[in-house]
Amino acid sequence: MGAPFVADPFAPRRRATREVRVGAVGIGGANPLRVQSMTTTNTLDVAATCDQIERLVDAGCEIARVTAPGQKEAQALGEIAAELRRRGVALPLVADIHFAPNAAMIAAEHVEKVRINPGNYADKKKFAVREYSDAEYAAEIERLSERFRPLVRRCRELGRAMRIGTNHGSLSDRVLNRYGDTPEGMVESALEFLDVCEDESFRDVVFSMKASNAQVAIHAYRLLAARLAEREGADAASYPFHLGVTEAGDGEDARVKSAIGIGALLEDGIGDTIRVSLTEDPVKEVPVARALARRYDARWQEDAEPSPEPERIWVDDPYAHARRATRETRGSFPLGSSQPVRVEIDLGPVPAEPERAAGELARSLATQPDVACEGVGVASDAADTLPQIAAFGEALVRAGVAAPLVVTLPATLATGVPGAARVVVPVSEAASDDDLRAAAQRVGDAGLTIEWALVGSDVEGLVARGLAVDAPGASFSIQHAPPVHAVRRAVAELRARAAADAPLVLRHQSDATLDAEEALLHAASDLGAPLCDGIGDAVVLSGFGDPGRTVALGYRILQGARLRTSWTEFISCPSCGRTLFDLEETTARIKARTQHLRGVKIAIMGCIVNGPGEMADADFGYVGSGVGTVNLFVGKDLVERNVPTAAADDRLVDLIRKHDRWVDPA
Repeated sequence: MGAPFVADPFAPRRRATREVRVGAVGIGGANPLRVQSMTTTNTLDVAATCDQIERLVDAGCEIARVTAPGQKEAQALGEIAAELRRRGVALPLVADIHFAPNAAMIAAEHVEKVRINPGNYADKKKFAVREYSDAEYAAEIERLSERFRPLVRRCRELGRAMRIGTNHGSLSDRVLNRYGDTPEGMVESALEFLDVCEDESFRDVVFSMKASNAQVAIHAYRLLAARLAEREGADAASYPFHLGVTEAGDGEDARVKSAIGIGALLEDGIGDTIRVSLTEDPVKEVPVARALARRYDARWQEDAEPSPEPERIWVDDPYAHARRATRETRGSFPLGSSQPVRVEIDLGPVPAEPERAAGELARSLATQPDVACEGVGVASDAADTLPQIAAFGEALVRAGVAAPLVVTLPATLATGVPGAARVVVPVSEAASDDDLRAAAQRVGDAGLTIEWALVGSDVEGLVARGLAVDAPGASFSIQHAPPVHAVRRAVAELRARAAADAPLVLRHQSDATLDAEEALLHAASDLGAPLCDGIGDAVVLSGFGDPGRTVALGYRILQGARLRTSWTEFISCPSCGRTLFDLEETTARIKARTQHLRGVKIAIMGCIVNGPGEMADADFGYVGSGVGTVNLFVGKDLVERNVPTAAADDRLVDLIRKHDRWVDPA
């Protein structure tokens, strides 16, 4: 890849984009991150759609998308726009177009922006397997260009904006057969349409690269940013990006997955407008998106010190996932190598009443039977508490808590603690090199592994100090903001000093000033971004209150990053006017019956738009096929057609049984 997707991976700097106007709202350029959502009402029900848009505006939504599956709905957009003006609601509207170029031409007369999906605007999806010669491929591109060109010309004439919105689940057969179901295929699909826009001197274009898999979304957006930089020049202001993780589902899982995919991109300054797709009332999407926008708008306003060597290597391939290769730490509960990414909690200061604290912890962890706490951290800076730490470890054993103890001690006190798996020693200006060496000796003599916790802004210097100490099997963690960039700096320095295999612990301390939802979003972004780059051998969460829920959050983040699967994963769309059943109620009903199926992915789609394609990323699929009927899929294969909704839940369970993926709930 000739041009990088980011100017500096070690400092938070916003990607330079040109402004695209969507009515009175500017996207990109110097504008703040814009927040969008989409209506779920029937587009032909003008009053209900306008009512929902008013609720979205009250929640802080800045742009609303409305589906136009056909020409009647496209005409209704004019009525919706007129009714909103009558009500005094000045909100730009976006028409959502799939399969219907004629509807797009009508919609462009009434709305400020038209979203088209390159995978189904001029191509039909049949999952056909065939080889295209270069001449045949060129002929197909020419065909879609001529189908698309009238819309481009009309948008230019009317001053409309356009979103070229590629979806991982709906790439055309032509693109799939040449590039596969890959980020590269997503990017090529979008650039084919951009060629037509630029040929018509139309540049009011916004891009999206959405997927239900956060890793795929991250890689596709990065790759598109790099390809555009190659076309235009690395220093040129480029096209704005609309960010989102599609079919994210509902509840905490959906918020975690969305924050991972969106937050990882915003960390690199990529993104100009956000839509969080939840299988919930669309009004609930807005505060989630606004929380992410607040964080990164503020981050980008800070004076980020450019790194002196932005070309340093921190990941082998930023456009594909591979876990960072690390050596395994010693002891009975090792980190790194082939071990799974561990989930630990940190309780802070060692409890004053060990027996009581251990009992409370055991009861809290018991509320999350599907996941196991894999480390309990405590800290002390006083010599007289060392017996108390040992007593707490013994109390954990009596309470039935199998998680090993992880003890944080200053270098002057660090030593082996009975029952501990790891000793964490802060490396800061306050710790002398002699003290660090002595600590490593004492911990090593006890047969324990040491974690150097780097505390301070000179990440590179702190890494060097940790490596200078003879501490076999040592791991590292970083306590510096912004955390994602600090982790990358540490990894790059470890590589530069021939210690690329040192295990890395990702630590996240919740900010007490945040509400619970915003704290969850910050944790998912800070931990999910490096995890999606393959960085991290353990995640350690602290400051979230209830230990059981804290452990569960750690596993949700690992599942959202596609590293460990602890529950059923539901890929469910956020509903819209195309949906053929009550998606929120249906998703809740199916989850109630199947959420115990660890490792199984179930897609629940309201209609055919992205349904078949997203089946490729799911084990089983439940897709609306008509009023009162559902199609059932195994992978992307349609296996039962037009099943009555009254019987569809049972038939889905029967299908899971037939493929030996069912287990009875405990």
